[in-house]
Amino acid sequence: MTPPRQDLSPGTTSQSSSLLGKLMEVVRPEFRAEVLTFAAEDPVFGGGACSVPACRRHARSRGLCQGHHLRWQKQGRPDLDEFAATTGPRWARQRPNLCCKVPHCGYGSTRGGMCQLHAQRWERGGRPDLEQWLTNPPEVKQPQVGATCRIEHCQLWPHAGLVLCHSHANTWKVNGRPDIEGFAASFTADLTPADETIRLSDLTPQLRLEIQYALQRRHDERATKTAPNVVMQVVRFLTGVTESSLLEASEELWRARIGRPAPKDSNPRALLLAYARRGLDDLTAGTGWAVEYPRDRWRLRRLGLSEGDRTLAFDQIPQPQLRELAKRWARWRLSCGLSYEAVRRGVVAVTRFADFMYSEPGHRVESLAQLDRAFLERYLADLHRAFAGNPQRQGSHIGLLNQFFGAVRQHHWDHTLPAAAMFFAEDYPKRTERLPRALAEYVMAQLEHPDTLARMENSAYRLVTIILMRCGLRVTDALRLGFDPVVTDAEGAPYLRYVNHKMKRDALVSIDEEVRLLITGQQQRVLAQRRGGCPHLFPRPTKNPDGQQPTSSGTYRAALYRWLAECTISDEHGRPAQLTPHQWRHTLDTRMINRDVPQEVVRIILDHDSPQMTAHYARLHDTTVREHWEKARKVNIGGVQVDLDPDGPLAEAAWAKQRLGPATQALPNGYCGLPIQQSCPHANACLTCPMFLTTPEFLAQHRQHRGEVLRIITAAQARGQHRLVEMNQQVLTNLDTVITALTDNPEDDMNDDMNDAADAS
Repeated sequence: MTPPRQDLSPGTTSQSSSLLGKLMEVVRPEFRAEVLTFAAEDPVFGGGACSVPACRRHARSRGLCQGHHLRWQKQGRPDLDEFAATTGPRWARQRPNLCCKVPHCGYGSTRGGMCQLHAQRWERGGRPDLEQWLTNPPEVKQPQVGATCRIEHCQLWPHAGLVLCHSHANTWKVNGRPDIEGFAASFTADLTPADETIRLSDLTPQLRLEIQYALQRRHDERATKTAPNVVMQVVRFLTGVTESSLLEASEELWRARIGRPAPKDSNPRALLLAYARRGLDDLTAGTGWAVEYPRDRWRLRRLGLSEGDRTLAFDQIPQPQLRELAKRWARWRLSCGLSYEAVRRGVVAVTRFADFMYSEPGHRVESLAQLDRAFLERYLADLHRAFAGNPQRQGSHIGLLNQFFGAVRQHHWDHTLPAAAMFFAEDYPKRTERLPRALAEYVMAQLEHPDTLARMENSAYRLVTIILMRCGLRVTDALRLGFDPVVTDAEGAPYLRYVNHKMKRDALVSIDEEVRLLITGQQQRVLAQRRGGCPHLFPRPTKNPDGQQPTSSGTYRAALYRWLAECTISDEHGRPAQLTPHQWRHTLDTRMINRDVPQEVVRIILDHDSPQMTAHYARLHDTTVREHWEKARKVNIGGVQVDLDPDGPLAEAAWAKQRLGPATQALPNGYCGLPIQQSCPHANACLTCPMFLTTPEFLAQHRQHRGEVLRIITAAQARGQHRLVEMNQQVLTNLDTVITALTDNPEDDMNDDMNDAADAS
């Protein structure tokens, strides 16, 4: 049942008249026709040509036209490539009629497999044995030499003085004996199936123009495909409505009437209808800051900042002064390149604050001039009540509101804002530091196994997965890689160039030769599919006529989770592993930190904006280094082993002292064990210092140092410098003691002594 027509609000008639005039101006002649037919190769409305050679019809399913698809189904769904190569291109009405079975007869079959004339001769002869009769059939009257049926694809002889064969002559008679030329042309014309043609003749004039305008916009944008049969579903729906314009009902109402009313409806009819209405709304309202800024709800698509229906709503801010300031702040942040989500969160924070100002019992605040510290403290208490279990969100509201106050002062938007209207560091809730969400090595070993990766059938998604694992990119950055993202340095080492969308800058990350070869293979596959070129390494596989759209995060995630379910990836306890693509970034970061990669190097590789971001992962590194320190054999200057009990009461203090020592008094061949509060009385003579500690990792330096001391002693003895010999002898003795204590085989050091002495002499 058709819903009752809505009452038009005042001004709707004039608005409709104005819209009609604008539509008459903008809709081009090629879209004004009542019947629109598009070639199979059309990037927006065409489905592509049928894969059967020489068939010029549109592909409808599995790359076949509707006729060939039905024929393929009737044959038991054989291999598509083989079917396309062996099937004739003719349509059912173009397939050849059956010829008379009498040898050398060109008439069409009518009775018993014979033409009408031969059938009469056989019947009049008493119906003899047919096979024997066919060996010597009687002669019949033949047409003029070379004459064939007027239908182009039919090679049968014309019948009974006509220009058509027997079968086509019967069809001509049944159709009312139309003009022969027109009748013959209907068999050879490149007819398009009805659902591939857009017929708008049943729509009212304005609705027809509105749909034509929507189709013109889709054609010009070339951002997605629009099947003509979907357009016809919308057209048939609109023929039964009482509205004369799409603007007479809201987008939500149209969605509810044509399909499911969900905001993110995947129904293509509802999407097309919503798209058409938005285009008309923009055409009527205008675009650009001049027309959009005064409104209390901004449609970002009218500002060229969004393709969807994203909005910034200021209509919930009751104070006109504060609403104007919020709009100026939002415009400034958008102009600075901030993302929609960042700006939206700021508007939400100001809106909540404005609502508290207006609705607080007994303390209503109408303007910023009335703000004081007491009011801000009450607001902090209200935030804590509302977000008690979410300190991050609570802190976000405080920080965004503080930024808003700072922008008002910085740009002199309102001089009445008191200087005390601000929040301090103590006002922010304390956040619990979360550990990095790195995946366990048990899980990573399964994911990285070549057999597991091979089970991801789509080679593009498999390459994305490898890049995420090995390069640590965010999933959006990986999917938006340019077509040629590999650059090399002077030594030929490959790097992956990408755009860090979070930091809004170009970035580079080193890759191995395997990844470079995989990228080359992906480039070849993209070029094979899109010979005209493509700006993206991973173009969206469907609804992407010009290849201008990259694969979406949702599409990749769906493929990823299907792969994980198929491979049955499990954790250490045998449960199905749960992961997100971003966890591979955490995993790579933690792996590098645990392999002693310098923190600044990790920051550069992952393109963190600050060392604090990398330090979030470095907390695991502290544990790793301590484990190495506890396991190492440490000896002092007397060769006595020094042990740290990791479970002892002084373990934490000893570990803290050890960390401070290398940081402030690092030595080339060991560590200083002196507490940081004391000064060194040995004037850098570390090898004679009782606080000196060293480990086997410095053996090479000790041996090199020992050789130098031996040469000094030998030269001093030759010159008779006994004091110099005495000073260095203690250092040599201490070096011998340290090397002996650190070396598993002391005899090797004796041999080294002899060799060093021989070299020195």
